[in-house]
Amino acid sequence: MPHILLKSHSDIVVSEKSDLKTSFDFIAKSKYDDKIGTTIDGKEFLLTKVDKNGNDLIKLDTATRLTPVSLMKDALNDYVTISKEELLFSNTNSIYKKLEPQQSYLKNINYFENEFETTKEIFVEVGFGSGTHLLHQAQQNPDKLIIGLEIHTPSIEQVLKQLKIQNIENVLVINYDARLFLEFLKSNSVGRIFVHFPVPWDKKPHRRVMSVDFIEESLRVLKVNGTLELRTDSPNYFEYSSSLLDNFKDYPSTIEKNKDLAVTSKYEARWKRQEKDIWDVTITSTQNSPEDNLEDSFLFDEIADVDILKNRLKNIPTVKKDFLVHFVNVYTIDFGIENGLLIKVTFGSFNRPVTKYIIVQKNKARYFQGDPIKTKTNLLAHKIICESIK
Repeated sequence: MPHILLKSHSDIVVSEKSDLKTSFDFIAKSKYDDKIGTTIDGKEFLLTKVDKNGNDLIKLDTATRLTPVSLMKDALNDYVTISKEELLFSNTNSIYKKLEPQQSYLKNINYFENEFETTKEIFVEVGFGSGTHLLHQAQQNPDKLIIGLEIHTPSIEQVLKQLKIQNIENVLVINYDARLFLEFLKSNSVGRIFVHFPVPWDKKPHRRVMSVDFIEESLRVLKVNGTLELRTDSPNYFEYSSSLLDNFKDYPSTIEKNKDLAVTSKYEARWKRQEKDIWDVTITSTQNSPEDNLEDSFLFDEIADVDILKNRLKNIPTVKKDFLVHFVNVYTIDFGIENGLLIKVTFGSFNRPVTKYIIVQKNKARYFQGDPIKTKTNLLAHKIICESIK
């Protein structure tokens, strides 16, 4: 991840007017590290400042990272300027040129939660990697909307570049966890979901994309006769995924071995030369599903005094049947005439928790970078969070 190393220096002056593209809005302090509230191109995120052998390491906060990564690199470069301190190391020179048209392809989760509408049938590809299959589907299905999900930033940048070069217009790309994303799609709106060569996670099976919950959510968004299609070269992942089908005996499924597709990535071609087996597991939707309507909100009502909250929110998780809430750290913010807090909290489903920050100022609270995604477990967790800070 991009980072810079500076000689040890005093805190920068926040909210100082400058000609820089980046604004630095606040500094939140704890005994472990500092978090620097940062805004660039209207997008907010956090930088982390930690001691590194007597010098100051400034790096990205992974829970608030943005795409494209070039934005955060620009912010780090602006931090060097405003700090007026000697730069000891930097890896912020981007190897990718910014693509002006990429915003028509690249979307964030807020777009899908608040703005996304389409009359087209949707195809979804989970973890598109090099993008070979994603681009093929887009070219072969110009009347469909292809949504590609990927969390590997260089892969996203590579596909954005190819979309521009090939002038493909029916693709949207998002850097997001597929286990969460499907909840933002309408029921019965998707024709095909591709999960090709997911990470097997043999040592951390809870991180696998395929699960009973994921299949249930896939069947909700799939149209009648729509398909969820897994392709894997991992025997363990194949056996695990096949076993999940026992929970869906009312839905037709197929298992095929070493099937040839119309397009092959360079990695798949290599596996075939090595005579590795490849399995395809497909499950088909057979019925329409009702829409999920979640009416609750992520508003905060009563907020306790800052000094009370600092001592109350300990590093102990609250574990319920279907979700957890874990207050990870509490940072103090000097807003000038009063202090505030930045609260780091992990919450949600056990299989797919999210980490967010809450800013508390003047007895009001809000989620940094906007509300969490609106899922049942997140809404339940939010109620626990509200009880904890009032």
